[in-house]
Amino acid sequence: DGPYTVFAPTDEAFAQLPPGTVEALLNDKAKLTQVLTYHVVPGRLDAKAVTGMSTLPTVEGSNLPVSSISIAAPDIETSNGIIHVVDEVLIPQS
Repeated sequence: DGPYTVFAPTDEAFAQLPPGTVEALLNDKAKLTQVLTYHVVPGRLDAKAVTGMSTLPTVEGSNLPVSSISIAAPDIETSNGIIHVVDEVLIPQS
């Protein structure tokens, strides 16, 4: 239901992944779910709030180091939260 803050990678970000990464994720539902939910933070946080934090807890269960994330398009309002377009695919550290 939300609200959620979503860090949505650009198509270019996916294209920068090593060859075979997207296909491997599509064939491993558990890993794909882990990566996707790592891009989602509970609550509605605009770009100003995000840039003032060093980490945020994700739906996946890890802390996302937001201080190193480059937001290409901030504050896209949705009915259940906010989206920030980012220049990289965020991969949780295992």
